[in-house]
Formats: sequence, structure tokens, C-alpha cells
Amino acid sequence: MKRQHLATILIIVVVIAAISVTLVLLNNPVDTNVPDFPIELELLHYTYNVTKVYPHDATAYTQGLIFDDGALYEGTGIYGQSTLRRVELETGNVTKSVSLSDSLFGEGITIFENKIIQITWKNNISLVYDKNSFELLQTFEYQTEGWGITHNGSALIMSVGNSTLYFLDPETFQIIDQIEVYDEEPLTRLNELEYINGSVYANIWKEDRIAIIDPKTGQVTGWIDLTGINTYDIQSIDNVLNGIAYDPNGDRLFVTGKRWSKLYEIKLVPTD
Repeated sequence: MKRQHLATILIIVVVIAAISVTLVLLNNPVDTNVPDFPIELELLHYTYNVTKVYPHDATAYTQGLIFDDGALYEGTGIYGQSTLRRVELETGNVTKSVSLSDSLFGEGITIFENKIIQITWKNNISLVYDKNSFELLQTFEYQTEGWGITHNGSALIMSVGNSTLYFLDPETFQIIDQIEVYDEEPLTRLNELEYINGSVYANIWKEDRIAIIDPKTGQVTGWIDLTGINTYDIQSIDNVLNGIAYDPNGDRLFVTGKRWSKLYEIKLVPTD
């Protein structure tokens, strides 16, 4: 009888302990959602090989560049000289062009759902055109400066000259998200943008290099060093590298700059 009594007591103790643990877990559930802290990745570094050189309008103050349906689309700046244009890649000939008002300073461009969106520098206005006719369809206002613009298939991504990338609703131009870009510290002067295979490629104003950015975290994952790619057009300190275009069908990457007479098709070469 004593052994049975002892066994009964042990069972009761175990049951009470199990109930206590259950109550603790119910009141203090385990958090299975681990915070997404930035992970320090090893940076990728690239140089380049020029695979082909194309002519480029040396008067074009290039602010935005896109390759789409076999043609280049380019946005140019400077008050009184800003344009949107369609350009033949092989010849550099401008096949269609529209001039902006003399009061507008054109900046980056992107193509979203058969529309070209062109932003302006300090005018706080974006212009939306029909891709084929260049007819101005509508305008949007925003509160920041405008530097570069691209998209990820669902949202526009805009740079404004500092370290922030803004994600915008393409229908309303309202800000829906934003990230700070960093490489050990915030990376400023983000300029012309291109979205390539899940990453944002960004010219850094007045530098001969392009940052490769994770658009989810803002972390710089790689650098493309383009030092020495252009030796023709150095008459002005303003004639800097600016202009990234990508042909996804041919896996071709193009770069140019402000008032450069050449446009370069390049292949990236890892240096590490």
C-alpha cells in the first residue's frame, strides 16, 4: 500500500508540474520571430572589361538612362536644355525627343507599365509620359529633391541626393517605405539608379564607381570600380559618370556620363 501511495503522489507531482509549465508558456509565449538584424556580408568588388563602345551625344547632360525594347531612353538635365529622348544604341541618333519647360531641370527616368516617369531636381514635379508617343499624361508632386529613379516591378525607387532610397506608389507617387543605404556608415550622394536582378545599382555623384545595394536592407553588397573608363570628355568637372542601363534579354550592362561622347557596354570582372 505504501508503494502504491508513493506512486500516486509522484504522478500527482508530475501532473502539477506539467500544468505549471503549460501555464507559464501560455502567459509567456515563445517568440519564434527572430529580428532581422543586418548581417555584415563580405563585399563583392568588381572592375570591368569594355566589350563595345557606342557613340553618345556629347551635349547630353545625362541624368537617367534605360534600355527597353531594343532602344535607349535618356533623360537629360540643365535648365533650358532638359529633354526626354529615345536613342538608337548603335548610332547614338536621337529618334524622338521632347523638351521640358525651361523652368524644369530634368533628372532620372524609369519605364513602368508602358509609361516613362521623369523626375526633376528642385522643382518637386515628376512627369509621366506615354512610352511610345511621349505624350505627357500627368504630373505628380513630391516634397524632396529628385535625383535618380527606378522600380522593382511593384514600387518606384527614388534617390534624392542623400543616403535614403524612397519607395513610392507608382499610381499616386506617395511614399510607402524608405531605407537608409550604408556601407559601414550611411552612403550619401546616391544618384542615377537601375534595378538589376534584385539589386539597386547606384551612381555615386562625382565618383567613378557604382554601388550595388540590397533594396530590402539598404546594405551595400558590392562596388563596381569604373576608374579610367572614359578619357575623352574631361573638359569640365561636371562631366561625371552618370547613367546605368541594363538589357535583361542580352544580359548587357551599359554606362555613360554627363556630356560624354561615348557609351560603354561592359562586363563585370571580380577582383577578389
